[in-house]
Amino acid sequence: MSQFERNLKILERRRVIYRRDPINDKPTETFDWGRFYKDGTYECYSLFRSKAKISTYKSLKWHLYVLWYLNPQMDQDELTSIVNIITKKENGFITFHLPEQLKQNMIYDVSLEDLERAPANKSRKIIFSDNCLLSTSEKLSIVGSMIGKSKLTESEIYEAMLYTHDEGKKITVKNIADALGCSTRTVHRNMGNELKKEKELLNQQLGSIINGCNY
Repeated sequence: MSQFERNLKILERRRVIYRRDPINDKPTETFDWGRFYKDGTYECYSLFRSKAKISTYKSLKWHLYVLWYLNPQMDQDELTSIVNIITKKENGFITFHLPEQLKQNMIYDVSLEDLERAPANKSRKIIFSDNCLLSTSEKLSIVGSMIGKSKLTESEIYEAMLYTHDEGKKITVKNIADALGCSTRTVHRNMGNELKKEKELLNQQLGSIINGCNY
């Protein structure tokens, strides 16, 4: 049995905003394919742009908080409805079953978050336009070439991991280094424990896809 495909049309029919470009930070350079921020920007929220699915409780809560933040008109009933959509495995957003009590606790916690405070976010230096027609490998090549203009950070490593995952390849330190045009030692030096755990989770997802398993 094949895995469930992510059903974004459910959110789009409800006019739920799940992506937002930076609103204050200005790009260092602008290209046909997108924008480059030399010092990075934390203002880009782009949920579900990768094929990778939500695989942890922490990640799920962050995604729901971002949806709550990006849709200030949403009330608690609407939030509950969206949470039910996201946590239904058949809709293709998550890889695990969430017990009902944990789901209710999460809804309560998210609803109490201060909408005046932006959710914690990874810094992004490269943002591809939604209408960008480049392939995953072409995007990865651009990430590697542009990073030469600035210091490598966990954000760039994470980007490389996502693109490698989207290409259906196992994520290794070597292929990350090759993609970013740096040494494996540089990747190891800038790869924290949380990112290492994410690498393993992404590879587990890939293994499930290859084996034709449902999550």
